[in-house]
Amino acid sequence: MSANLFDLVRSRLLDPGKTFIETHDGRVVAYGGMVAASGRIANALVSLGVKTGDRVAVQVEKSPEMILLYLACLRVGAVFLPLNTAYTLAELEYFIGDAEPALVVATPTAAEGMRGIAGPKGARVETLGTAGDGSLMAIAAMMPDDFATVARGDDDLAAILYTSGTTGRSKGAMLSHRNLASNALTLADCWRFTGDDVLLHALPIYHTHGLFVATNIVLLTGGTMLFLPKLDPDTVFRLLPRATSMMGVPTFYVRLLQDDRLTRAATAHMRLFVSGSAPLLAETHRSWSERTGHAILERYGMTETNMNTSNPYEGDRVPGTVGFPLPGVDLRIADPETGASLAQGDIGMIEVRGPNVFRGYWRMPEKTAAEFRPDGFFITGDLGLVDARGYVHIVGRGKDLVISGGFNVYPKEIESEIDAIPGVVESAVIGVPHPDFGEGVTAVVAVPKGSTLGERDVLARLEGRLAKFKQPKRVIFVEDLPRNAMGKVQKAALRETYKALYAR
Repeated sequence: MSANLFDLVRSRLLDPGKTFIETHDGRVVAYGGMVAASGRIANALVSLGVKTGDRVAVQVEKSPEMILLYLACLRVGAVFLPLNTAYTLAELEYFIGDAEPALVVATPTAAEGMRGIAGPKGARVETLGTAGDGSLMAIAAMMPDDFATVARGDDDLAAILYTSGTTGRSKGAMLSHRNLASNALTLADCWRFTGDDVLLHALPIYHTHGLFVATNIVLLTGGTMLFLPKLDPDTVFRLLPRATSMMGVPTFYVRLLQDDRLTRAATAHMRLFVSGSAPLLAETHRSWSERTGHAILERYGMTETNMNTSNPYEGDRVPGTVGFPLPGVDLRIADPETGASLAQGDIGMIEVRGPNVFRGYWRMPEKTAAEFRPDGFFITGDLGLVDARGYVHIVGRGKDLVISGGFNVYPKEIESEIDAIPGVVESAVIGVPHPDFGEGVTAVVAVPKGSTLGERDVLARLEGRLAKFKQPKRVIFVEDLPRNAMGKVQKAALRETYKALYAR
């Protein structure tokens, strides 16, 4: 039996007339239409020379047709390669050179520049707009609906997602059909998704959260997605009465909390709010519960692994934690140097193993080997601990660990204290070169414009709450912290900005 993810989707399709996607402006794609349209696009891909195993790189704006293109790639047995819409042509040159796609799909306005990059590397360029326009859809319109989906094995590649590349060059995480199918089925079960669910979808779809978590869960349960180009509070509150669930990044929830329309009455009918892709502040979690009566369900995943843990659907969703390992996922806390398992409550490297874990990095066998233990556990790069109840806590990225005067300093512990200070929006603690301590603990604190909070105020609040070696040497105030497209604070950018702070 084929392990192609599309075959699994089709085997679970019960009602061809059911709405799969409805856009914010009323365009509708039914499940039967999804099968037919993905067949037409699959035939178009083959006519353009795309073969099983070829990469199809895609940098287009969010639209139902991008989802249909993803499904068409699955059907052809091609490898879907979505690229962040914020990448410049200079950045794209690396990805296209590294992945060597047979086809690149770009927005109509970016086609000329893309051809300048992709053409010399032997890739064909077609276009896709946001309203079913573009050369790819024009070709697909002339194709038949029928397409015999190519059989794939469990470990055959379905997609490559490039990591954000905050240190060094980006790596292409190779994700198999089994990686995607197993994780979506597990999450659908754990989060109780059914065909009755209507998911409010405001996430980007070049990232694992919006594409492989949200979309695959809906596809495999026969639910409906209300498809927004991006988070827009007016559109969210207009469509919210029709939704049962929503997935977002912490920034979504922070923004909605600033809106008076967020009330218990407005959310009383909702079944589930999920947050991920960046840490959710405990204060945001508590504020959301107070305003709506709903506890946000936070989970933990990575580009390389899809989802690893989740707070429970039934039971305590504990602020500041990412819950328990998902069924089928083994998780341990290990000594970063030796890989030896650590005791409950000790901080160490989070390592995971399971059917969700990727095949390795594209054309980087040495890097792949370095990131796996001999027993198959993947070294996530995240530092964490497991508490007495079994909840997983993430204390930061391994590369964000600050070593000051020979002591290990975990940024999240300090950030939690600073974030509790009235007037603080959010903080980021980093280590930058220090002539006496090796690294100086440094706090970058976001406050509203016009704030009167000062460095002495922050340090005074930390006095007596943190050991002296953990207390920041300097506190710097900003209006906003730098973030990537998924809302993660870019600490590498902060370290670069303040690298000479303590220079003599």
